[in-house]
Amino acid sequence: MGRAKEIVVKVIPAKIANEFVKKHHYSGKVVPNSTLHFGAFLDGKLHGVLSYGTPMDKRRVMPLVTPSLWNEMLELNRMAFDDYLPKYSESRCIAISIRLLKKNAPHIKWILSYSDGTQCGDGTIYRASGFKLTGIKENKTILNWNGKIVADKTLNNSNYKKMGFSASQAKKDGAKPLDGYQLRYIYLIDKSCTINAEIIPFDKIDEIGAGMYKGQKITLQERRANLSEEVDLNATS
Repeated sequence: MGRAKEIVVKVIPAKIANEFVKKHHYSGKVVPNSTLHFGAFLDGKLHGVLSYGTPMDKRRVMPLVTPSLWNEMLELNRMAFDDYLPKYSESRCIAISIRLLKKNAPHIKWILSYSDGTQCGDGTIYRASGFKLTGIKENKTILNWNGKIVADKTLNNSNYKKMGFSASQAKKDGAKPLDGYQLRYIYLIDKSCTINAEIIPFDKIDEIGAGMYKGQKITLQERRANLSEEVDLNATS
């Protein structure tokens, strides 16, 4: 694992985390629901951020795992790293953040995360970190509106509506959804819990054409043929 073992992961303030995410995440945006931020430090400097928080629609995802009370899960909703960190850093940072959750927030039983197979990747780092794939669906919610990439839920929020914007209006103005998929992953911290959704074999990603790596459409099989997957280069989610 080399220098990845030297990485220090610790809780950092939201302001510092959000500034880093805006600079290094492919979307350039933070998730307002993020409430817990881990920073990845190497050689005394911040080189990565993992942000956890409440899902946007928590009521809908709660039945995915049982038993699970309202405060017993988190979503890993942003992960961003710069190019300074060595190979295997991202999976190590996820593992350390989970260990810190187990130690300091033992009531958390499971973690949810989504991979953006429309703009970024199909979840290479989650698979390398022991997450289970529990959902693959076409994603028609990311719009190209006159060259600007925007989520329809962003256009439908109250601030945009006050200005007369909405996803339906954008589509009338010619906005087109990007072609791609959203993949859902679950990690059980408490192994006595049960995932109620179907656990999907990873090869299903290729079967339905959902493969994406670093923003480029490519199958898992093609990556394996190219000297196997570089598990830590898909550094954002």
